[in-house]
Amino acid sequence: MFVRIVKMSFHKEHIESFLSIFEEKKTLIRASKGCTLLELYQDKTTPEIFFTYSYWEKEEDLETYRNSLLFKEVWAKTKALFNDKPLAWSVDKKVSLQ
Repeated sequence: MFVRIVKMSFHKEHIESFLSIFEEKKTLIRASKGCTLLELYQDKTTPEIFFTYSYWEKEEDLETYRNSLLFKEVWAKTKALFNDKPLAWSVDKKVSLQ
């Protein structure tokens, strides 16, 4: 299992459009093979910045999603709303305390 973190920054006037896209597609994204968690965060001090955290069973599962029609549709709509280049990381969780 690994975590995919994506940082996205939007023009203020496009935040609601992004949230609408996410709301519409989040269940389908989460239902993708190998995706075990999907979360969306918004920065407290810079509300134009959002992060998605998704947990994936295998790297192949993420790649299958990234090559899917669903991803291509969501990404095409989302990237048109950016005000900066998105950043993404794939990381292994080392410690989790709850």
